[in-house]
Amino acid sequence: MRESSNPVMRGVVRDNQTGYAGFGAGAAAAGQGAMWNQQGQQTDPYTRPAAPVTRQLTIDDVVTKTAITLGVLTISAIATYFLVDQNVGLASPLMLVGALGGLALVLVASFGRKQDNPAIVLGYAVFEGLFVGSISFVFANMVVANDTSAGALIGQAVLGTFGVFFGMLLVYKVGAIRVTPRFTRMLFAGMIGVIVLMLGNLVIGLFNGGEGFGLRNGGPLAIIFSLVCIALAAFSFLLDFDAADRLIRAGAPERAAWGVALGLTVTLVWLYVEILRLLSYFNSD
Repeated sequence: MRESSNPVMRGVVRDNQTGYAGFGAGAAAAGQGAMWNQQGQQTDPYTRPAAPVTRQLTIDDVVTKTAITLGVLTISAIATYFLVDQNVGLASPLMLVGALGGLALVLVASFGRKQDNPAIVLGYAVFEGLFVGSISFVFANMVVANDTSAGALIGQAVLGTFGVFFGMLLVYKVGAIRVTPRFTRMLFAGMIGVIVLMLGNLVIGLFNGGEGFGLRNGGPLAIIFSLVCIALAAFSFLLDFDAADRLIRAGAPERAAWGVALGLTVTLVWLYVEILRLLSYFNSD
């Protein structure tokens, strides 16, 4: 069984492979150990009451929940951007709170099997809005030190993000790239490699003035590294689409759409930040 490299999506699919508790369950033991009640009707003392039937997941549910999640994230990001614009000193604290808060909720959702909890998903969107809004301000107004307007840089990053998203959706729909177990393993290995390099770059940077391996200094190696990260994020969409497709075919309940929305949002945020970083390299003096 294929699993997404996105830990959130992987958990959603795994939890729905055998269905939610009670979903689609009937009186499996009907007719066995039968007894008679006072009305002369045959009953089964071992049969549990059937769980309420929930509506099955559809593509419209996925689109709606994802749009709501991205809407909350966008509102939070815009509010944070203008808040930082009024007080630049808030950029670092808000960025840190947003990153750590978002990471904490993703971990809770992934390991606590709460991917379909709308409060956690929307809470993640609010925290990531703090992170995205503050880091967008930093890149657009502090890292880029030329005549390029902040709005233009952010607009290019947003267009690039959704351009990649819809491009990969088209690739998935036409079957140009097949999502196979081997493809999943290769993508997962690439992501592990990138994470290890990021951590190594951070640790080495503590001892050489923040330079690290040169993965984030805007040089040729940094550009290549950002392109690799963008490619990995783009290919991750294929696994996320495949996971959502399998949930729909498996008849998962409609609340599973929140987990799909969370997984897609995680990938979208990663892709946006990497595109924004890459654009800042080309627009910096």
